[in-house]
Amino acid sequence: MEIGARVAEARSERGATQAQLAATIGMDRTALAKIESGSRGVSALELVAIARALGRRVEWFVDETPPALASYRGAHPGVAVQAIDTELDSLVREVEFVTSHCPELVTGQPEPLPHPATPEDAEDLAATARRLLGLKPGQPVHELSRLAAAIGLLVFSVDLGEGADAGTVLLRRGGVALINGHWRVGRRRLAAAHELGHYLVADEFALDWRVAATEARGIEARLDRFARALLLPVEDLRQRWAQWLTIPDETWRDAAVRAASHYGTDMATLARRLVEIDLVDRSRSDEIRRVQTKQADIVEKNLVVRDEMAPVALPRPYEQAVLKLYRREVITADRALGLLRGNFDLDALPTLPPAPEAEMWEVTS
Repeated sequence: MEIGARVAEARSERGATQAQLAATIGMDRTALAKIESGSRGVSALELVAIARALGRRVEWFVDETPPALASYRGAHPGVAVQAIDTELDSLVREVEFVTSHCPELVTGQPEPLPHPATPEDAEDLAATARRLLGLKPGQPVHELSRLAAAIGLLVFSVDLGEGADAGTVLLRRGGVALINGHWRVGRRRLAAAHELGHYLVADEFALDWRVAATEARGIEARLDRFARALLLPVEDLRQRWAQWLTIPDETWRDAAVRAASHYGTDMATLARRLVEIDLVDRSRSDEIRRVQTKQADIVEKNLVVRDEMAPVALPRPYEQAVLKLYRREVITADRALGLLRGNFDLDALPTLPPAPEAEMWEVTS
């Protein structure tokens, strides 16, 4: 795509008219119109001003669109106006940049697995995923982002407001998943598990608007099942559910509270899983959906409260790679802070050694 077309796209996404953008950057409107139509070039200074006004990095206007994004947009015109698409675009470019200098960021990537065709296939895929993640049978999947990074999927969390739940892009090596951090922790974890499914079956690009919130069909329904099976392994859940129901003076509600805390899921996910493995009927499932964990539950049952993937959350290996680039002086402090998305300030960056005196004279003489 030409630079002019990208300027028009970014301006449109920002909801600005040509006149408004031109006024902001001190340019004549007809000059901006010619830039967008490709009949006039754009100077570096003008492009910097446009990028700043539209909240984009300059590279976005000149670099090629990542293949997976270009392919998806070609098949789904109009999707680029969504906030998650914009964020994914930015993340993919940044991760590609970091991995081009730090290839060790993605240390492993499994061979693509078959798409699950049945619920039983989805359960099998979850069992395979648990082995790939190095989990013991029945072990709760805590720190899902960290586990996914070990097999090449970098999971980011950004507050996107009331939009899509998540999206995934397959890179040349590894993948990037973006979770909408606007939602609560249980829904974030479910979305991350669902995106891991897309990654394992090598879906090039996926946007998911409501993971497991409705009766999805086809591959989305099977990846919903995969996500529940990954987070709530059937045999372990059966055993623990039976044990929790036998605790003196506790009810099915207490068992639900313990289960949701132990496996890190929301009540809707737990209720659906209990139905699909025949531990409760539909009526009890509806009651479990309405259960809310109280502070008293946390204290009396000694529960651990986690806030996994609270936004903005970046994969630790990605943060380490960015800091490595900064230490090597491959990138400036400003670039490092941008790549770290506000999670660091200038004082939080490593202190670099002063440049050798001879090198300083080379520059200043």
